[in-house]
Amino acid sequence: MFNFDEANKKGKEAVDTFVKSYTTAAQGWQAIATETADYSKKSFENGLAHFEKLSGVKSVEAALELQTAFVKSSYEGFVAEATKLSEMYADLAKGAYKPYEAPVAKATAAAKAAVAA
Repeated sequence: MFNFDEANKKGKEAVDTFVKSYTTAAQGWQAIATETADYSKKSFENGLAHFEKLSGVKSVEAALELQTAFVKSSYEGFVAEATKLSEMYADLAKGAYKPYEAPVAKATAAAKAAVAA
């Protein structure tokens, strides 16, 4: 016979798990968006500062040296930011899945027990 109390309890657990996962995901996306905006702003400001320095250079050699240093630092900054963002995405995925670990483990154990019986 169908047990409404048990069904209600399972439904509430499922909704609670979804809400926890959604909250974690929303916070992760917000952190990624903030980090991306901060990096974009910093990169733009660095580009403007470089252009100002470059416009005051008197020789081709000095311009090439300045440009080389700027490209190198920009590339290093990009690689560091890409690494940081990839870690943030991995943390987002782990955090969004974490609320589902216990229910999935419980369901897997129940399925194994049903198959073994």
